[in-house]
Amino acid sequence: MLAEIQKDARVRMSKSLESLRHELAKIRTGRAHPSLLEHVHVDYYGSEVPIGQAASVSVEDARTLSVTPWDKTMVQVIEKAILKSDLGLNPVTAGQVIRIPLPPLTEERRRDLGKIVHNEGENAKIAIRNIRRDSNHHIKELLKEKKISEDAERESELKIQEVTNQAVIKVDEIVAEKEKEILEI
Repeated sequence: MLAEIQKDARVRMSKSLESLRHELAKIRTGRAHPSLLEHVHVDYYGSEVPIGQAASVSVEDARTLSVTPWDKTMVQVIEKAILKSDLGLNPVTAGQVIRIPLPPLTEERRRDLGKIVHNEGENAKIAIRNIRRDSNHHIKELLKEKKISEDAERESELKIQEVTNQAVIKVDEIVAEKEKEILEI
């Protein structure tokens, strides 16, 4: 029973870390990366789909993304979707291929992105602490129902705290890595 609660906490915390990585991948650094366009959706034959399902997104060079639609008629639709996105990018169409040059980041924009990254890290820590709270609550319920001893409760809570501490350290590492990537010129 206690092992299941601990395992569940570990799995949920690792999912929080993956979610943080996914959110941080959307934040633009100075380099081109296909994940930059992941949250851009296009109208593909009547349904909203991510750009990756309507076109091939690749990196042409360090500051240029290349989008090649699967269907010739989608070029204009994809271009409009990129323009409407909150990324501030200006796509350039050359026949079937849409090239997206990434302008260099200003110092002010880098600081703003650093704040956003830090905020995402704090949100991940909050999620991890909520998982710890839920797990400890389940353990206390087991104690209340007299299914476990007080020693087992204390030991379990300590193990969950260890997992929580490791997850928080990992969040700090991920955030520091992303901040370093953003501030890199």
